[in-house]
Amino acid sequence: MQAGFAFSRLADRLTSLVELTPEHLDLLADMPSSIAHFGAHQTILRHGDEATQCCLVLQGYLSWQNDESADGQITAICVPGDIANLQSLYRPRIEGNLTALGSAIVALVPHRFFRELAVRSPAMSHALLLMLLADHAIQRNWTVNLGSRDALTRVAHLLCEITVRLQTVGLARDFRLSSPFTQSDLAAACSISPVHANRTIQELRRCHLLQWQGKTLSITDWPGLVRLAGFDPTYLSMRSGADDARPPHARPVAADIAVA
Repeated sequence: MQAGFAFSRLADRLTSLVELTPEHLDLLADMPSSIAHFGAHQTILRHGDEATQCCLVLQGYLSWQNDESADGQITAICVPGDIANLQSLYRPRIEGNLTALGSAIVALVPHRFFRELAVRSPAMSHALLLMLLADHAIQRNWTVNLGSRDALTRVAHLLCEITVRLQTVGLARDFRLSSPFTQSDLAAACSISPVHANRTIQELRRCHLLQWQGKTLSITDWPGLVRLAGFDPTYLSMRSGADDARPPHARPVAADIAVA
């Protein structure tokens, strides 16, 4: 696959899950697509739509939001390299709203390409299945995050997850990343109020774990953030590199830090 290939993030995402040869990845070069640009909070797919295309994230972040939630609760975040609605290959009806968190660039790929790819290459079919299973594992972990962690640990865990997912596709290697959300978006993802989200970020700053300036988020103490979150990236199903993100003792330390 040529350097700079527009869909290299997808190749990175797939090879993080399973070993693929260059010949397998070259099959992506035949991918038909239309490139779409979306502004912040612009809706891409709406609840009840019948999808005929997959949304491959090239730049920026997308989110799934509960269409019945008054505060627009975020139920999932998609990063570059993700196919946001991969499940629509098997169930075209859309559940929830798919929305750009900030400005985003998306490749719209016809379902037929991925179906034909699965027939042409059992290895690529297996990789797409693993990608779908990893998405489900992430969703289960989000349920745990909201149900059994306090606000500080929820936020820390979400930031750890997003960082590792970005690193998987060659981004955020220096622990600096374009912020995936505003503090209001963070509140919607962690099921807390915007005021509580602001206080939580201020506490993480006070503990010298991160800096959040404008649209740039910098994690200044990665091991400390991982310990606070009790973050173990095993659920992300990465083929390699997980040990770099896992602390020697994944012990939550939220009890040691209080949010005013």
